[in-house]
Amino acid sequence: MTIPRFRTAALLCSTLLPFVTSSLAADAPAPAPFPVTIQVDAAKPKGELRPIWRFFGADEPNYATMKDGRKLLRELGELRPGSVYFRAHNLLNTGDGTPALKWGSTNAYTEDAQGNPIYNWTGVDRIIDTYRARGIHPYLQIGFMPQALSIKPEPYQHEWRPGLRYDVISAGWAFPPKDYGKWAELVYQWTKHCLERYGQEEVEKWYFEVWNEPNGPAYWRATPEEFYKLHDYAVDAVRRALPSARVGGPDVAGTGGKFMDGFLTHVVSGTNYATGQKGTPTDFLAFHAKGSPVFVDGHVRMGISIQLKGINDGFAKIAAVPELKSRPIVIGESDPEGCAACQGPQNGYRNGTMYSSYTAASFARKHDLADKHGVNFVGALTWAFEFEDQPISPASARSAPTASICLF
Repeated sequence: MTIPRFRTAALLCSTLLPFVTSSLAADAPAPAPFPVTIQVDAAKPKGELRPIWRFFGADEPNYATMKDGRKLLRELGELRPGSVYFRAHNLLNTGDGTPALKWGSTNAYTEDAQGNPIYNWTGVDRIIDTYRARGIHPYLQIGFMPQALSIKPEPYQHEWRPGLRYDVISAGWAFPPKDYGKWAELVYQWTKHCLERYGQEEVEKWYFEVWNEPNGPAYWRATPEEFYKLHDYAVDAVRRALPSARVGGPDVAGTGGKFMDGFLTHVVSGTNYATGQKGTPTDFLAFHAKGSPVFVDGHVRMGISIQLKGINDGFAKIAAVPELKSRPIVIGESDPEGCAACQGPQNGYRNGTMYSSYTAASFARKHDLADKHGVNFVGALTWAFEFEDQPISPASARSAPTASICLF
């Protein structure tokens, strides 16, 4: 079959433009349609279109095991069977596993009265089993700090809810361990358990990374150097249990600034805190990139330029380190905005086609930016999920059909 060199299509933007208006301006007159011409050179291949979209995640791990969580995970797993990954915070937090916004727990680690470790994998097994039953692999975040290990165990669990300041989430789980040997042994035992439960062939497919956004004040309440130590001990523990494990990070907020510069230098040429050797094994690198929508003049105005600038700068930072330029890169959270679980009129795009339109526009440009910097871009992780039994604000869920709300 002969493929025409150019194909031209005329579209009417009346199918798209109404979605830039929130429900608060639903009665405004619809804009007049106008033609748009798209020209495609179908005979000029550009290269492989990598499935960077196959990564997903959420703060709250326990919602994965609930009715709507299981349903959504099944739908995600079916998008590309055997190739989808899911990342979650709070997998090592101390607690009874009750779901809550910006929180999660599994009670994986406690201690007896003499300070001896007690490992309980029931909670994390339930979560990972839910992923695996739906063909999804873990992008396994090692964190946060169990209460019995934290240097500041009280207060431990926050009581954040929509409307409160974001930094209220920070509590005892965000501090370093009082004993790095016990921290390393926890990570080793967890990895060893996963090998026994899921098998080496499966666990070798996982991404292992330590913590979340350690360059910000909410998630890490210590110095950069203390994070390097936390990271080194965890990575060494994973590799002791499984030498072929895929390890990386650090999933910084934004491009990471000076924190990321220091981390990249440390993993290339610094002294490893756990082994005393030069550098830290690094199979992939990760940073975050978010847009910034605002509500103005009765409609949502998206902030795609902010997100794309972050991606451009993040790629440039990694490309500037010759030893790391070829490493796979995952944008560990890549979204239209960065306020997880927040609500308000600026987030009214979430349950409409403005979200999908933004996604299509931004993902195409992520590929272009990776090509510009010559980096090995393998994934852009969407931070969104369904949270059952949470109150829904009208602006955030104008088209939500159930009692669950899709947040970021």
